[in-house]
Amino acid sequence: MTELIQYRIKGGSAAELARDIESAVAGGKLAAGERLPSIRALAGELELSPATVAAALSELRRRGVLVSEQRRGTRIAERPPIELARARLPVPSGARDLSLGNPDPALLPDLERALARAQIPVRLYGDPPALAELLEFARGQLRMDGLPGESMCIVSGALDGIERVLQAHTRPGDRIAVENPGYAAMFDLLRALGLLLEPVTVDDRGMLPGELDRALHRGASAVIITPRAQNPTGAALDPERARELRGVLAGHPQALLIEDDHLGPIAGSELHSTITERARWAATRSVSKAMGPDLRLAVLIGDAYTLARVQGRQQCGPGWVSHILQALVLELWRDPLVQEQMDSARRAYAERRLRLLACLRANGVAARGSSGLNVWVAVGDEAGALAALAQRGWVLAAGTPYRLAGAEPAIRVTTATLTEHEAEQLARDLAAVLAPGSARRSG
Repeated sequence: MTELIQYRIKGGSAAELARDIESAVAGGKLAAGERLPSIRALAGELELSPATVAAALSELRRRGVLVSEQRRGTRIAERPPIELARARLPVPSGARDLSLGNPDPALLPDLERALARAQIPVRLYGDPPALAELLEFARGQLRMDGLPGESMCIVSGALDGIERVLQAHTRPGDRIAVENPGYAAMFDLLRALGLLLEPVTVDDRGMLPGELDRALHRGASAVIITPRAQNPTGAALDPERARELRGVLAGHPQALLIEDDHLGPIAGSELHSTITERARWAATRSVSKAMGPDLRLAVLIGDAYTLARVQGRQQCGPGWVSHILQALVLELWRDPLVQEQMDSARRAYAERRLRLLACLRANGVAARGSSGLNVWVAVGDEAGALAALAQRGWVLAAGTPYRLAGAEPAIRVTTATLTEHEAEQLARDLAAVLAPGSARRSG
């Protein structure tokens, strides 16, 4: 019997084989996470040489369509960089969806009010790419957190800025030290750029310094650090851990350092940065979680050379982030009422997260969540736990997309909208599902 279970992979050359697998993924014929046969088995099935098959799979790994790990073989990436034909599975009727990482809509500022008050500029080709007032206000905000802001630009969200920084300094095949567990969308981006992920274990205080040092010694040319509200674990650097990481980075002065402060002022913890004077560095401050996911804007700071290259590439493409969007964000940022709302949101998110952690602890369930909008719960069997919880009316996020080799199975709970009653019930249900022998795979 062949190992090709559902879709029969085809191809008479490395290029044809790669194209067929990619097309099958796009059409939903090969599912995310589905394991492929071994190179030898696939070569025998297709009557190709193992070298030809290996070349095709290597190209798909370079583009982020496939991932390979020891003991897990080669499989379709959880979120390959392809527009998929499949729609997201619907949430069962009556179920509570805590899987998406969204902020609470009730805690977002009033965009209609801001639009009515904003001074919308008329900008033409050749005008400066960023509003001077926005840059100046952002610079003041960052300086209050101890971050330099001499070189700054506006990008279309944190990931857009990080992608541009990586394109300015890296090339396919470079190794990038990343948090493990870490942000799934970041993993997807790095794989799509052809970069190799070098996992660094994260505890409640962020990256482990010794592991980061080893990753850099293994050849990582860049490191991406989330200083607070780390996704998915909620880890946040404290002064001691930030100092230790700065010490490690000082021993690797040519490594590119990127900090991603994606949650900013609503993270629920102070910012302890790893940024120091070094040859290559960048940091992002996004507004999407605090002001609304549709506000695709982030401030990017960094060394002068990095920012010059980023802005140069930006000018070759979109040119600038919409000045209408920039004016709206500036109005929101400067509005005292919005600042009060964000302070309230920060307190509410912290209260909801800490409440669930307390309920889980009371029910004997170990979980992590030092800051941010999520709680990370260790499980023995992700699929079984998720299926059992879905039967009880909870839709949670599988940990698999967030985990690299070495990270234990877990599930992510977004606590941004979780009520007190829901926290108590979810904790009881998690305890019941995670009790020995309770979680079962559904048929």
